Amino acid sequence: VQLVESGGGLAQPGGSLRLSCVASGFTFDMYVMSWTRQAPGKGLEWVAGINSDGSDTDYADSVKGRFTISRDNSKNTLYLQMDSLSAEDTALYYCVKGRYGIASMTDLKEYDLKGQGTQVTVSS
Repeated sequence: VQLVESGGGLAQPGGSLRLSCVASGFTFDMYVMSWTRQAPGKGLEWVAGINSDGSDTDYADSVKGRFTISRDNSKNTLYLQMDSLSAEDTALYYCVKGRYGIASMTDLKEYDLKGQGTQVTVSS
């Protein structure tokens, strides 16, 4: 059972990156999935979430209108398209798997599996 993120790197302010997270070892299309991030010296922050069939999404206010979460259940893959990046988006980004029957997409206690993370650095 694991999540493997990729796609991070260095981006310029105003630039874009697309993160991917490949899931294995569980029935991917049964679970809510989210992206979280941790900036240097700060706690883990929920960023965006998507329900099991991809029909419903939610975003933190800090990324709303700039980031787009999506999933391809045929490929067991979660995505995060990040546009209009700023230095405040610099963080280690993790994908996380929700518990079965998750009650709140935004509550980090409702997630039971996290990947190793992919670093996103926004700098000129």
